[in-house]
Amino acid sequence: MSTLARSGAALGFVMGLGLFLVWAGLPRHRHPGLAGRVLPYLRDTPRPSRLLDDERPPGGSFAVVAAPVVRDLGRVVERVMGGADSVRRRQLRAGLAADVDRFRAEQVLWSAVGAVLGGLLGTVLLVLQDAGAVTVVMMALIGAGLGVTGADYSLSRRAARREARMLTEFPTVAELLALSVGAGEGAVGALDRVCRLSGGELAGELRRCLADARAGANLPTALQGLADRTGLPSLRRFVDGVIIAVQRGTPLADVLRAQAQDVREEGRRALMEAGGRKEIAMMVPVVFMILPVTVLFAVFPGFTFFQFTL
Repeated sequence: MSTLARSGAALGFVMGLGLFLVWAGLPRHRHPGLAGRVLPYLRDTPRPSRLLDDERPPGGSFAVVAAPVVRDLGRVVERVMGGADSVRRRQLRAGLAADVDRFRAEQVLWSAVGAVLGGLLGTVLLVLQDAGAVTVVMMALIGAGLGVTGADYSLSRRAARREARMLTEFPTVAELLALSVGAGEGAVGALDRVCRLSGGELAGELRRCLADARAGANLPTALQGLADRTGLPSLRRFVDGVIIAVQRGTPLADVLRAQAQDVREEGRRALMEAGGRKEIAMMVPVVFMILPVTVLFAVFPGFTFFQFTL
């Protein structure tokens, strides 16, 4: 088969796949769920016509057409991969709203971009190296899989970076809380002062705790929500210490200073461990690259002289 015929076959396959997706996305093939069938009968007032609505979703008509398809594909990804609890927990750790459906839609978009890039790479291989049409399909599937896993990895990295920033800010915030409590303010007043004077990820979480406490929840419950939203053991110990100090009336300033000192010691130990790992990693190029070249430079002249002697 010639290159032109292979290119035509690949383009025909892509066109056929696009027509199939358009046919599958027709309104008569989209069956409403239970909520969509029951919700119109539970409303107090009739739903206004969308033709009279001035608001337009971002993206215009394309977003209206593509949203149901992306939503359905997101449900497929959820059924295949699962792990909704893990996604929700990582979203909270990253400072995002716990919306699994939105994340699955983002995974679908990432996979679409990966499939397009993989298909383009496969098409280039098809044209230049006379590869088969199966190569194009395989590259597109590999790109889609990399897109799905890339979105998951991006969420994990975002949560890890946010927690690293919170861990860096924690000793300073704890010292400010200790100074405020030592000056005679209560726990809520100290939190209010620190939130007004500081910024960052941890200060934002403390503002949320303060808002929950002012909305009616007691302070231990609001702080426990902070511990549940983050995955830092040091921050959880800090929350537990503050809760015990508030409930039992023990000196809160001493607890805060001790917690700040523990976090500084933990950061120092983590820095020393990272330095040790980097030192071992630096031995790899020394042993496998620099040392063989040095031995070669030392042995080669003697080997040459011995060869000339013979």
